[in-house]
Amino acid sequence: MQEPIVRTEAVEKTYLLGKTEVRALRGVDLTIEQGDFVSVMGPSGCGKTTLLNLIGCIDRPTAGRVFFDGHDVSSFSDDQEADTRLSGMGFIFQSFNLVPVLTAAQNIEFPLILAKRKRSERRKRVDSVIEMVGLEDVRDHRPDELSGGQRQRVAIARALVNEPRLVIADEPTANLDSETGEAVLSAMARLNYEDGVSFLFSTHDERIVSYARRIVRLRDGAVVGEGAR
Repeated sequence: MQEPIVRTEAVEKTYLLGKTEVRALRGVDLTIEQGDFVSVMGPSGCGKTTLLNLIGCIDRPTAGRVFFDGHDVSSFSDDQEADTRLSGMGFIFQSFNLVPVLTAAQNIEFPLILAKRKRSERRKRVDSVIEMVGLEDVRDHRPDELSGGQRQRVAIARALVNEPRLVIADEPTANLDSETGEAVLSAMARLNYEDGVSFLFSTHDERIVSYARRIVRLRDGAVVGEGAR
């Protein structure tokens, strides 16, 4: 039996806000199979982003465990977490997190440089994803010369360029118009279907829901519903 690409066991996360404890997650159990396309939905403040950050090795749980590809990443060192993110995951953040002094193409290429890919391979991969998200005309522009939608497409291309096994996306279509959003989602669905890339989305966008194979609903830091679309 194939190991799930993601599994969480009774995951909890508590933050201190001044002297007040805020329980962002309350015993979340979640399994994502390899090749799955999962949409996490729920009202603002329900814990969606926190859950994605724990699965993506950006944060660590207060209690419980998080597994990626069979490894307990919640016990990893900082270096192990960084290696896991670089080698196996792609991220699409709400705030883009682009490097302001780099062009769109250079931002997209950056994960490949960190992974020490050959220059010829980097160029081929960057060209491929730039075409996928429709950024050919602005590839040499810096982030402050791009619209919000264009920055979002750069962030999406950067997440896909390293051919990750899991793409984690926090509201990835929030700044895209309908036509661009549909094109990007279609490309991701093709990667999911043809290459078996797993996708985990946090969203309010019904377009993403229509592509998802499974929907997980959160409320007040707990899973309150789960099932096929």
